Amino acid sequence: MNQWPDWLPLRDDLKSLSPYGAPQIVDVVQLNTNENPFSLPEVVQQEIVSRIQEVAGNLNRYPDRDAVRLRAKLAEYVNLQSGTEFDVENMWAANGSNEILQTLFLACGGAGRKALGFTPSYSVHPLIAKITGTSWIAGAREDDFRIDVEIAVEQILAERPSLIFVTTPNNPSGTSTPLVDISKLAQASANIGALLVVDEAYAEFSTEASASLLIEKFPHVVSSRTMSKAFAFAGVRVGYLVAHPSVIDAVLVTRLPYHLSSLTQAAAEVAIDHASVMQSGIDELLSERDLLVKGLERLGWNALESSANFLLFSGFKGTSANIWKEFLDRGILIRDVGLEGYLRVTVGTAPENHRFLAAAQEIAQ
Repeated sequence: MNQWPDWLPLRDDLKSLSPYGAPQIVDVVQLNTNENPFSLPEVVQQEIVSRIQEVAGNLNRYPDRDAVRLRAKLAEYVNLQSGTEFDVENMWAANGSNEILQTLFLACGGAGRKALGFTPSYSVHPLIAKITGTSWIAGAREDDFRIDVEIAVEQILAERPSLIFVTTPNNPSGTSTPLVDISKLAQASANIGALLVVDEAYAEFSTEASASLLIEKFPHVVSSRTMSKAFAFAGVRVGYLVAHPSVIDAVLVTRLPYHLSSLTQAAAEVAIDHASVMQSGIDELLSERDLLVKGLERLGWNALESSANFLLFSGFKGTSANIWKEFLDRGILIRDVGLEGYLRVTVGTAPENHRFLAAAQEIAQ
């Protein structure tokens, strides 16, 4: 716990918190933050540089406050992926999907309101709830980390939150919630007037259909997405929301003015124009993910079935903290997600995965 100085008028309910973030350690194989391990293709790098040169001449002016061009390109991308017919009015872009989440909390959460999420899941959800003064309710997942929809519906109807969060593929487990189940949760959400936020940060790695397909029938369903993972664009920080136009208008009320820089918008526009090239490494990552699963199984360890670019694994002897340290001692940085008996590893390049498995073999002996 931080020792805050007496002169700092920090809210009492925040004094127990520490800044969010994973360890940042140099000179190790970094397999802890679910980044895409592949660099941007050269053609995309060159075009981004060229586009930024064009934009640089106008940096004395504020960026397009509403990022209309970027949102139009995002709509085209989502429509191509899911067969939908969204337009600019259905899209909003922000500094990573975390800003999307925080803005939704600001618009629909706050004092006297509740948010419900099915844990263990993305740890930022309850953190933002705390920061925005929203009461957080931890819904249950099964032992295999999947959601029992009937139990979930009962909890939704009993608790009557204003915000409901479903992460699919789920982080840290990698498990997916089928669209038919999300539809049942959407109906329950509609019955109590709640917003169902489907966090789809890893959607491109999954074979499940996107929750954006439900928006026409259930306008209170929203899909939160990111360009950090499948686009290998984590350093640029672009997330986006797919939603009914009324939801978009609501988040525009609580967004910060000029929140997305001209440079960010320009780079993201180029990336979307080259989406197929940017995502050309997905098949390789999925193949490497399967090889990691088999490698862990040969050691007698267990990896959960994953629809994302990471694996949650168990079966090792020792505490999660100690095994995490043993990997780090061998130059491999993975993630201790706070679930005793489990650790999470990001799928890296073939050489990185080989080093991870070699370290695991040493530890398992």
